[in-house]
Amino acid sequence: MPLCVINCSDKVKMNSDYALSLDDIHDYEKIYGKIPKGAFVAMRSDWGKRWPSQEKFQNMDEYGEQHYPGWSLEAVKYLIEKRDVTAIGHETFDTDPPFCKEQRYFQAECYVLKQDRYQIEMLTNLDKIPERGAIIFCIFVKQTNGTGFPVRCFAICPNK
Repeated sequence: MPLCVINCSDKVKMNSDYALSLDDIHDYEKIYGKIPKGAFVAMRSDWGKRWPSQEKFQNMDEYGEQHYPGWSLEAVKYLIEKRDVTAIGHETFDTDPPFCKEQRYFQAECYVLKQDRYQIEMLTNLDKIPERGAIIFCIFVKQTNGTGFPVRCFAICPNK
């Protein structure tokens, strides 16, 4: 799939609960052009650089609440309904930022899956991929009776 990487890493540095917004998508398209039909859109937050530390990755506060970035439901709906993307991906455990009370119980994640699209969690190395011009391959293992499954993703990028 064509790979579009929306870089939110500076916003996430200032707010670990950041949710990729419709404005982020519009800003991306002003610079890189319209997101193509069938694309894979990845949210770059640089959160993956915290791995393998569970403590840093979950980023819990004193009340046991996790704080990490994700997607706004509005942005996910726009990508699927207006841009007809095939998949989204991110560096965190979940699509929905856990501290976003309006999206509790995985509203954005459930929306993606109910649209017969998919998402890839815990992507890495998005900082090494251009915002536009790469192609992503997602290789799935054959699995039976699983609730989730591992996937191998790699991108082929143009020379800079």
